[in-house]
This record gives sequence, C-alpha cells and structure tokens, in this order.
Amino acid sequence: MTTSLPWLGPDDPFPPPGASWGPSSAAPGLLAAGAALDVPHLLQAYSHGIFPWFSAGQPILWWSPDPRMVLPVAGFRLHRSLRRTLQRFRASTGCEIRIDSNFPAVIRACSQTPRAGQAGTWIVPPMVAAYEALHAAGYAHSVETWVDGQLAGGLYCVARGRAVFGESMFAHATDASKIALAALVCLCRREGVELIDCQQNTGHLATLGAREIGRDQFLRHVERAQARPACNWRFESVYWDELIPVSPAV
Repeated sequence: MTTSLPWLGPDDPFPPPGASWGPSSAAPGLLAAGAALDVPHLLQAYSHGIFPWFSAGQPILWWSPDPRMVLPVAGFRLHRSLRRTLQRFRASTGCEIRIDSNFPAVIRACSQTPRAGQAGTWIVPPMVAAYEALHAAGYAHSVETWVDGQLAGGLYCVARGRAVFGESMFAHATDASKIALAALVCLCRREGVELIDCQQNTGHLATLGAREIGRDQFLRHVERAQARPACNWRFESVYWDELIPVSPAV
C-alpha cells in the first residue's frame, strides 16, 4: 500500500491493478490520478480492468475495485414482470432495439442520471467527449430502446474483443433501461460473451443476477475475452429468443 496517490504523467503506465492507495475504506480500488482521458489511455486502462471515475472539480481518477461486480449473461434473472414487458415490447410494431444509432444522445442522457447514492453525475463533459471518441474508434457502443420513433432509454458500454464493460444506463419511460440491458444480454449470449462488467455493487443489478467476483478472477476473464474477435454489434428481433422464445403456433 502506498501512502500517497500516484500521479501519472501523459506517458506513465498505470500501476498494477492490485496496487492500493491509503486506507481501503477511504477509496477502495483507487489506483492513481492524472494521465489523459483519450482513446489510447482508455484502451490501456480497460485492458487491465481499470476505469476512470471522477466528479466535476476533481482530477482524472482511475479505479480497479476488489471485488468486482459482474453480470454472468447465462445467469441473467428474468423476473415475471420483466418477461411480460419484453413480450409486449417484442410484439409491438412501434418498439425496437437499435445499436449505435445515437450514441451521443445516450451518453448525454446517462449524464443526467446520477449513480445510486450520488447527488450529481460522474459523466462530466470531459468523460462525454472521451467516450464519444472511443465510440468513433469502434470500442464504445450504445444499446437503445426506441418506442414510436423516440429514444425511450438505453445504455452504453465499452468492448474489447469479447470483454464487455457496462458503463451507465438511463430511462425516459418505465423499464426502458431494463429492456436495453435485456437486449445486451441477448446479444452477448449470441456472441459468446460470458460476463458483463458492472464495476460496482448495486442492489438493483443484484436483483437481475449480478454478483461479485475477486479482482484476480475478473482480470483473468478480461485477458481471455479481449483476445477473442470483436462482437458483431447489431441486434435482430430473433435475438429475443435467447430470453423469450416465441411459442410455436398450435
């Protein structure tokens, strides 16, 4: 454990994810500050299970918590009410899932949605710009819930190979973010993705099947998954069969 938070220059490597700074209870998983919020640094960080998280007025802060919250896609918990919602959504001609149709709108909507327990947003303007650049480079994606031609909810994530890192979600309509998450689970099942990174423990994600694993186990998963070919980021209606198969006509 170091007694002072490492400050990274533009060319400095990240500390090992297992490094810690100060009392673990003060900022568990905080590794370093500084560096740059650009595509090369973000790719380097995610490849080692590190992500940025800071608020307005703070420097860039880099994190790698232990344990790590993940959603095993095979263990996604489809509650009865959500199943009915997905069935209605799938059956409606005015409802559809789009991928990367309007990433800027999604991340800006997410920036207006505070994380649980926070008064403000962590998706500050520099973060928006950085992830839009990551999206333009092909490493960040939005999963969007559209209803009658309007963006009703969605989420965005980062992907390297078949390592998928969930970032944030929003909803302008009831269950719209859950629908987007369910769609991401379907896509991941089709593409052979095992885990969706959730970063931090929340009760909401736990009700959907997310659980904590050790950081070492998570890093081994990232190493294997990012070495595989990238996913095909698209969504077709048939993908819903992964969760809500259509009953054959009788």
